[in-house]
Amino acid sequence: MEELTKAIEQAHLAVNRIRSEVGKALVGQEKLVDGLLTGLLTSGHVLIEGVPGLAKTSAVKALAAAIQADFKRIQFTPDLLPADLTGTEVYRPKTSDFITRKGPLFNNIILADEINRAPSKVQSALLEAMEEKQITIGDETFALPSPFLVLATQNPIEQEGTYPL
Repeated sequence: MEELTKAIEQAHLAVNRIRSEVGKALVGQEKLVDGLLTGLLTSGHVLIEGVPGLAKTSAVKALAAAIQADFKRIQFTPDLLPADLTGTEVYRPKTSDFITRKGPLFNNIILADEINRAPSKVQSALLEAMEEKQITIGDETFALPSPFLVLATQNPIEQEGTYPL
């Protein structure tokens, strides 16, 4: 029982340290910080909805820095392709073979900025990676790093020309 109490205390201290670090970048955004921590602690993913200028990108960067995780921001646009997220095989003429180029999803924390601006095929590729925690490129399947957390944003006001989730 003493070991459990000690483990809980250590986890509590770690969460408070992360909350404090992220809170330095996000003054007055306690709900957002709590949502990010909930996603991190439950191995879930978070959809952040808000108009531009609410420090959504800063929040995600601060979380990644607080836990010393690899971070990648992906701007979702209508011309994005699934391979732009997952990666692809590239032909090398000199050796007559293919090499795998992993995409930006092979990072710990992903900011999927304006996720509703990408076509459904791209959203589907992202959702598959989120669910399976792995990506298949060609004939090979690659595990995603741990932790793997997708924090997606969308603007609830500008919905014209978007692809609803």
